Amino acid sequence: MQSYNRKLTYMTKPDFKTMTKAELRAYVLQHPEDNEAFYELSDRIRANAKPVTIEELEAELRKRVN
Repeated sequence: MQSYNRKLTYMTKPDFKTMTKAELRAYVLQHPEDNEAFYELSDRIRANAKPVTIEELEAELRKRVN
C-alpha cells in the first residue's frame, strides 16, 4: 500500500494557478498531452489579449504577407 501512495504523490499535477506564465508555458511544451495545463495557459493568453478590429487585422496580415 505504501508504494501506491508514493505513486499518487509522484503523479500529482502541479498547481497551474500558482505558476507564472513562463513556467506554465514551459510545462505545456514538456507535457503537450496535458489538456488542463494547455487550457489554463490558453485562458491566460486570452485574458491579456487586446481586441482588434477587422481593419487592424487586415492591415497586419498585409504587412506580414508582403
